[in-house]
Amino acid sequence: MNLDIFQVDSFTNEPFRGNPAGVCILDAMRPDRWLGDVAAEMNLSETAFLLAQPDGWRLRWFTPRVEVKLCGHATLAAAHVLWEAGLLAATAEARFHTLSGVLTARGRGEWIEMDFPAHSTKPADSAGPLADALGILPLGIYDAGWTWLVEVDNERTVRKMTPDFAAMQPPYGSAIVTARSDGADCDFVCRFFAPCVGINEDPVTGSAHCVLGPFWSGRLGKTSMVSRQVSARGGVVKVTVAGDRVKLAGQAVTVLRGRLSDEATSNMPDA
Repeated sequence: MNLDIFQVDSFTNEPFRGNPAGVCILDAMRPDRWLGDVAAEMNLSETAFLLAQPDGWRLRWFTPRVEVKLCGHATLAAAHVLWEAGLLAATAEARFHTLSGVLTARGRGEWIEMDFPAHSTKPADSAGPLADALGILPLGIYDAGWTWLVEVDNERTVRKMTPDFAAMQPPYGSAIVTARSDGADCDFVCRFFAPCVGINEDPVTGSAHCVLGPFWSGRLGKTSMVSRQVSARGGVVKVTVAGDRVKLAGQAVTVLRGRLSDEATSNMPDA
C-alpha cells in the first residue's frame, strides 16, 4: 500500500529556506528499522512519522541515524501537513503523542504555534573541550541536560564560527551557540550543532529554543522574543515563555508531495 510522504521547509515562508523535514503518514505503526530506513532515504535532519489515534496523532521523529525524543521543526512540518492535506480541520488543534509527552499546535494566522516543555540550564562545571572544538572563547557554558548552551560575545562570533565536528565527542556531542542580536529585527541569534546524531549543523532547531527561551527571558527581562537562527539557510522562531512551557511559533511551506512505492512499503524488516 502506498503511503503519502511530504517534504516541508519549516520556520520560513520561502521554499528552500528554513529547515527541511520529511513527514510520512502511516496506516499502521511500522518496525523501527523501517522507519529508520525511510529517514535515511529522505536524508533530512529529521523525518516525522504520523499515525492517527482516537485522541490525536502518534508522532515519532528519526534522523538518518537515530530516533530522537524531541524535534521542533518536524513537529511544525507535521502540523502544517495535517492542515494542508485536509487531515485535520484548519481551526482544530493538532495534538501529538510523543516521547516528550503530549505536544500541541494551533494555527495563528500565517504562523503555527507549538506548545513545548521549557528546559532550564545550570553553569557547566567544566566544558573546556567543547569550547576548543567550537573554536571560540565563551562568555559562559551551561548544561541543559540533553545539550550544552554556549553564550558568546556578539552576533558576528556566532555567524563566523567554524567548529571542528570531529572533536565534538560525547559528552560534548551537541551544542547551541547564542548571542544577543546586533540588529532590531530579533532579540537573539543562535546556531545548533549536533554531530553526535549525524547532524553537523541543523538549519533551524525548535527544540533548542526550549532552552534558549528561558535563558534569554531571564537576561532580557522579556517573555516574548524573536530568534533568528543564522545558519546558511536561516529561519525565524517566535518564542514565548509561559512558566514551565515554551510557545514556539513559525511558518512552513511544502516543497514536495509524493508516495512511497509498493516496493518500499512492502519491504518490512522484522525489527
